[in-house]
Amino acid sequence: MSTWIGIDTGGTLTKLAYLDENKELKLTVFPSTDMHLVKEWLEQHPHVDEIGLTGGRTEQLRDVLYPMKSIEYIVEFEATLKGVRYLLEQEGQSIHQSIITNIGTGTSVHYMDGNSHVRVGGTGIGGGTLIGLSTIMTGITDFGEIKNRASDGNRAGIDLLVKDIYQGMDMPISGDLTASNFGKVGITDEHNYETSDILATVQGLVGEVITTLSIQLAEHHQAEHIVYIGSTLTDNEQLKKVIEHYTILKKHKPVFLQDYGYCGAVGALLNVMEYSKR
Repeated sequence: MSTWIGIDTGGTLTKLAYLDENKELKLTVFPSTDMHLVKEWLEQHPHVDEIGLTGGRTEQLRDVLYPMKSIEYIVEFEATLKGVRYLLEQEGQSIHQSIITNIGTGTSVHYMDGNSHVRVGGTGIGGGTLIGLSTIMTGITDFGEIKNRASDGNRAGIDLLVKDIYQGMDMPISGDLTASNFGKVGITDEHNYETSDILATVQGLVGEVITTLSIQLAEHHQAEHIVYIGSTLTDNEQLKKVIEHYTILKKHKPVFLQDYGYCGAVGALLNVMEYSKR
């Protein structure tokens, strides 16, 4: 195993990235609510001498790890974009200009042009919103259960679509677009909804808000590709379908990296490796 590790301390999850003895990238994750699990993992891997660290909970992890190990910090946005470029290259994708949408607890949006990047927007809508609204509306708090049950749900009885409004008329835009998330609830007598349908609709709302913002910023910067990353997408096929469908509908190309939830950790790893070789 390598002597370096990259750690991204997110609001919900703390992600680790390192190279094994065969120089293959390995990834693991812990809940950010218990940083001592990270310390225990490091104690079980004594070969790690240097840590690349990034993310919003950096100081919390520093307090837990002190005084062990040498730590090299990199700003979260820098780490994320460094990781994105590396993973795109590893997957053989030649994308030099794009919007990068990072869906974590909230969502941050960047514009990447070659080796330069700038944060161009963001929203408080993200994985935290998905869990929060799902908890309030259904009582389900486990993210895995939310994803699984949402995948079986149907939004048709809850969302108001464009075709529901323009009945028997020519429609100015696609009839399958959402005119109002949860819009049917207030105009029908039906108030008994399946839990899976509610969760699917919550996830649809989150996905559509994030995608709409990403598309607007892509059009502003004349970027064809939108690279979607972040741990909220992990094993979340329904959310990916929502995002992919709307992105393509608006004439842009969605890209989902295989290890999209670990871009920050990979960037932190690359940074500490570069620093140690100076």
